Amino acid sequence: MTENVDGPDFSSLPEGCISHVLSLASPRDACRSSAASSIFRSAAESDSVWERFLRDDYSDILSRSVSPMEYSSKKELYFRLCDSILIDGGKMSYWLDKSSGKKCFMLSAGELGIVWGDTPQYWRWVDSSESRFSKVAELLMVCWLEITGRFNSQLLSPKTTYIAYLVVKIDPEGYGLDNAPAELCVKLGDQLSVHPALLKLPSIPRRRPTVPMTGLLRWRNSYFEENWPADGRVPLDRGDGWMELELGEFYTDEGNYGEVEFSLMEVKGGDWKRGLIVDGIEIRPKKA
Repeated sequence: MTENVDGPDFSSLPEGCISHVLSLASPRDACRSSAASSIFRSAAESDSVWERFLRDDYSDILSRSVSPMEYSSKKELYFRLCDSILIDGGKMSYWLDKSSGKKCFMLSAGELGIVWGDTPQYWRWVDSSESRFSKVAELLMVCWLEITGRFNSQLLSPKTTYIAYLVVKIDPEGYGLDNAPAELCVKLGDQLSVHPALLKLPSIPRRRPTVPMTGLLRWRNSYFEENWPADGRVPLDRGDGWMELELGEFYTDEGNYGEVEFSLMEVKGGDWKRGLIVDGIEIRPKKA
């Protein structure tokens, strides 16, 4: 018997066996394997592979979708679910991380607990063409800023580190969002993540004729670096017209499921605040 010096010839295996092996890998690996041979390509297209990547609750997700979804194969369905879909009457969105198949969710602002959120003089609910949801919450004026949320961690992928983000915009005409740090908190069981945050960078002082703008920008950045703790956070641009503020991370241990709780609070400074626009809280896997 002649030994294959180039390694084992997997293409000689039955297609069903190859499909089973690919289903234990990742969606990215399955797509890459298609280039190996025609039998690998056929196996990588099979419904049995992509149904495993869809997870066992995809039928429930489809039943909760706002719009019916048509598809000709489980692979097509997988990639359609990699784009966000609205579920539960438009109160939440769902999608799959394309490379790993991990489940992701976003709670709309309407699903969050916003103190004074139902009082028109403090908050208003407005349409936004840039949001996936029908309404976003705009802060008009409060001195007590508190936003909370809850989510059933059993709906997430197991044994996965997730990060929760508050998705927001900051009105350039807003004020009071850089005066005192807010406290961010994420809690699941005995896991607790707490960090300080500013909702916008410190304001630049009034410009003097002898001080160029570049000098003021350096002053602000230097002040921020010297006076802000290493674990302090600020909203970062995400490239879709919104910013995201990392609230914290948690791990979905199969023996530690329960409700994960999120909060942002700035209640100690006492300053009036305006100009925060809240889209919701996004929950997605931490990138390796």
